[in-house]
Amino acid sequence: MKDYFGYANKVCIVTGASSGIGKATCEMLVDLGAKVYALDKSPCSVPGIEVYVETDLSKRESIDKAFQSLPGVIDCFFGIAGLSGIKSDFPTTFNVNYTANKYITHSYLENRMPKGSAIVFVTSTAGSEWRAFSDTTGEIVSADGWDAIIEAIDGLGDEESPGPIGYFFSKLCMTEYAMRLSYTLGQKGIRVNAVLPGSTDTGMKDEFIKAIGSEEKLLEQTGIAHRLATCEEMAGPIVFLNSAMASFISGEEMYVDAGDGAMVKTGVKKSMYLSGK
Repeated sequence: MKDYFGYANKVCIVTGASSGIGKATCEMLVDLGAKVYALDKSPCSVPGIEVYVETDLSKRESIDKAFQSLPGVIDCFFGIAGLSGIKSDFPTTFNVNYTANKYITHSYLENRMPKGSAIVFVTSTAGSEWRAFSDTTGEIVSADGWDAIIEAIDGLGDEESPGPIGYFFSKLCMTEYAMRLSYTLGQKGIRVNAVLPGSTDTGMKDEFIKAIGSEEKLLEQTGIAHRLATCEEMAGPIVFLNSAMASFISGEEMYVDAGDGAMVKTGVKKSMYLSGK
């Protein structure tokens, strides 16, 4: 059978690899013959990975140490790690969800990824309305470097806000950044896409229930499915977007939410994320 996905022997870096969507992504990549390097604070137990690298994405020094041990050429990057903000403060949540991805991209990926490589960032449907908030997020997305991003966040005065606000704000920035990056890295032949998951049954499900108020409200964000997605249902589109089968797809905001976003766009329901606008 022809290898349509083209992952055989490709070097793939996956963050958030030890659980949930990240773990499911690693399992699929291993099955497809990829050389998987798993980054996470907790050990990754997926059989067949090349190596697990302990990494705290909230700390620049930890990221630098991790990438010192990774291959000089990277074919695919999967930015999946994320925090809900329920158990972490605003700065930590924002740095894991956004700052780390931008820092990794400009400090390492730009120099290590050849023409034809690809990046997928997992954001969230919470970042779907980034255009409506671009007057606020623009300064952050334009900030260049770890310190500059931290300074820009401090300038907003949101560092004292609760972690879940950091989650929402980071996902807005991450989606906008991915879309802008698809053009700049596209000049080098590197594709960039974003996957915006709907409500998913991960280890953070209870945290999101607490953040949103109830499981019923969480289920309201699952479109026509009326159930939480499985991690594998999210991993599939993520793996597809970085594969050879998606070679002409870049700058895509892929909603994996059983049509929930379409319901908002067509007026069937209101966006919960614009209630304060």
